[in-house]
Amino acid sequence: MTSEKLTTRGRYGIYVPYAMLLSDFVVLNVLLIVALCLNPDITAESRRMLLVLVNAAYIPLARMSMPQRRERALHMDRLVGKAFTTVVLHAVIFLALVAFIEIPSINWDFYAEFYGLLIVGLPLSWIVTRLAVKALRRRGRNYVDVIIIGHDEHARRIADELLRDPGYGFKIHGYFDNDEPGRYGNGRYLGTIDRDLPAYLEKHHIDEIYYTLSGSEAQLNAVLRVADEQMVTFYFVPRLSRSVARTFHLRRLGSIPVLAAHNNPLDNNINRALKRTFDIVFAGTFMLVSPLIFTPIAIAIKMTSPGPVFFKQLRTGYKGQEFLCWKFRTMRVNNDSDSRQATADDPRKTRLGDFLRRTSLDELPQFINVLRGDMSVVGPRPHMVKQTADYSRLIDRYMLRHVVKPGITGWAQVVGYRGATEELWQMEGRVEKDVWYIENWNLLLDIKIIIRTITNAIGGDPNAY
Repeated sequence: MTSEKLTTRGRYGIYVPYAMLLSDFVVLNVLLIVALCLNPDITAESRRMLLVLVNAAYIPLARMSMPQRRERALHMDRLVGKAFTTVVLHAVIFLALVAFIEIPSINWDFYAEFYGLLIVGLPLSWIVTRLAVKALRRRGRNYVDVIIIGHDEHARRIADELLRDPGYGFKIHGYFDNDEPGRYGNGRYLGTIDRDLPAYLEKHHIDEIYYTLSGSEAQLNAVLRVADEQMVTFYFVPRLSRSVARTFHLRRLGSIPVLAAHNNPLDNNINRALKRTFDIVFAGTFMLVSPLIFTPIAIAIKMTSPGPVFFKQLRTGYKGQEFLCWKFRTMRVNNDSDSRQATADDPRKTRLGDFLRRTSLDELPQFINVLRGDMSVVGPRPHMVKQTADYSRLIDRYMLRHVVKPGITGWAQVVGYRGATEELWQMEGRVEKDVWYIENWNLLLDIKIIIRTITNAIGGDPNAY
């Protein structure tokens, strides 16, 4: 091996997960000390036993959490969810150990205070350490050296995902493909697979190979063999469409790998009840103070243009059922409201209506729909019935977005797919994001979307019109 290969920017990367794990034990013990200080009546012997058991209960959880610590492209909502789960499991293990050993002079106030601190402290610690590692990677440290086999649109999608956030820490050296490099014209072409790949791996340090081609099994096996020889991690990327790729996962039928469809998390009765409870609490709380917001808006609408205060329109909802969606009226009364989307300079809008749309205040009456059960606070935005009829014929899996209740806001809206969909690709992008939300739903994701919706409304969304 050459000296160039032996030098790697990520040489200390294997220690990063262990440094994150060490921070957990520091947080765990600091919070335990705080809880013990709040309970001075606990004896010195019991304190020592608690110290041992608290750390012992975390050891199996530390092992379980290592895959998440090594995962680079991990969203914060998933990270926080894993942290909450870890706290709950720690409580179960720790209390079981305490009951088995029978530590004296411990009251329930201690447990409540300790886990009250831990339920906040551990997720916060995970967020801080993850952000610190991402900041380190953005500065060019602890990155993973990658090459991609293939050089077409499929390969570019993989590259875009790897480079989407510099904090993931991926460095793409380039592409190998037996086709002519001029055919694609994107990224750095490194040579052919058969002739140039083995020599490149021999000379340069590469951590991961992403294989995006289909067809030749002999070529696939050849790349696998050279990856094994050079101790490079190999990933095979199936050539599936974006929507299909997000709805299937790998399982094994004996020795045969098969792709199985992901279940909708909201098919689970507990998850569905949790989301509905959150909707009722959130919408009910808002409706208690809604007169303070609704009254001045209603007066302003009546004073600035003739017509009703509210605009009710048939939209497509859960399981394709139609419902009346409530909004504040933002346009002059017209005959095209059920067939034409609003545009940036739409002459039908009133001046007040333009302001209501830009600030998303026109959507607030949909909390009534939430309490009625037609909508959720977060979910795919409900479309006009005509849009559903048109796009269901043009876009694959379009109707999949209706397997959950529509929302006042949604993942697609906070990641840039809000507003009019004048081109088919815009609606395809929105559908892709909606499907991703359905496949990856959790309550923390809903909270994240709500927070981003509020910040977008305050900061101004260029697609809001």
